[in-house]
Amino acid sequence: MDQTLPAPAPSTRWTRFHGVRRAFRNLVLRGALLELVTFGFYRFWLATDIRRHLWSHTLVDGDPLEYVGRARELLIGFLIATAILMPAYLVYFLIGIEAERVQAFASLPLSLFLYLFAQFAVYRARRYRVTRTVWRGLRFTMTGSGIGYAWRAALWDLAVLLSLGAALPWRQAALERYRMRHTAYGDLQGGFNGTGRELFRRGWHLWLLTVPALLTIIPLPFLIAAWRATMLQWWVSNVRFGEVRFHSYLERRALFGTYWKATGWWVLLGILMGLWVSGIFGLAAALAQPAPDGTPDYAAAFAHPLALGGLGLGYLLMALAAGVVVRIYLTRDIWARIVETTAVYGLEAADHATGQGEAVDAIGEGFAGGLDLNIGGL
Repeated sequence: MDQTLPAPAPSTRWTRFHGVRRAFRNLVLRGALLELVTFGFYRFWLATDIRRHLWSHTLVDGDPLEYVGRARELLIGFLIATAILMPAYLVYFLIGIEAERVQAFASLPLSLFLYLFAQFAVYRARRYRVTRTVWRGLRFTMTGSGIGYAWRAALWDLAVLLSLGAALPWRQAALERYRMRHTAYGDLQGGFNGTGRELFRRGWHLWLLTVPALLTIIPLPFLIAAWRATMLQWWVSNVRFGEVRFHSYLERRALFGTYWKATGWWVLLGILMGLWVSGIFGLAAALAQPAPDGTPDYAAAFAHPLALGGLGLGYLLMALAAGVVVRIYLTRDIWARIVETTAVYGLEAADHATGQGEAVDAIGEGFAGGLDLNIGGL
């Protein structure tokens, strides 16, 4: 990495990432192609391969993390979640139609239910990933209530909405405290010391720049990158397990290049998609029967099988390509940057950690997949 790190104290250990970017790129490109030919079902194996790559190439004091989750668990969790969610979606749709006849906003409680369900899924998905993480032969554990987390997230999101975003730092701190106090490494209890006031102090000026950035668009990647780096540095520096503490030396500008590269790829993909749609639509218009006055019948062209199939294929290819960009730039590259700038203090306490928690099921990941929740690209 190109950042200059301070000289470590005698008791300081460093985390390191030694993954090869080309190997990861080949992994996600191959995975995207297999997703295409398997109609998306390969994503469970791809997610597992990505996690194994990132975990196994992350070293803490020279010892790698290990991801012991299996793709079959994710697939089974997804199928179970789908069996639960499909009736819920059907009931939501039917009741929503009937309720709208009575009152315009009668479906609001149903929307709230799905929102709470999504928060529940996010918590359970993190719990699954934590319990599939092993270091030095000892498994991390996570307990806590997904329902309790969902209600906390809902109340905090309401506060964020009413405050026009100003309450976001306090939301992040409160929810992370809940997650970490239910997380442990052996008998080393997890904790989080960060406060909303501290995060607000670091990022209040970014919040003030949000509206101007939205209006001008161009500075938006800088703003997002600065906020992401600020939040990650704050988060890592306040995580602890017993006497084991972490500190991140990630600089605020460290992610500027990463976000601008991702933005450039998205712009390019958007241009290619526009050219694809224009070409498909023009070809369909040429093949469709002309209007009575001899001019192209664009309505008939839009309904032409070639146009419908071409648009569907273009959308699918666009989604897969965008997923590759997210996984390479916003998942792998940011992960590597964080790992390379993190110091660990008091790691001697982990030498005597004991206990082995139980692994939990993957239904939470299945719920997240069924609700189309992208959890950090992982």
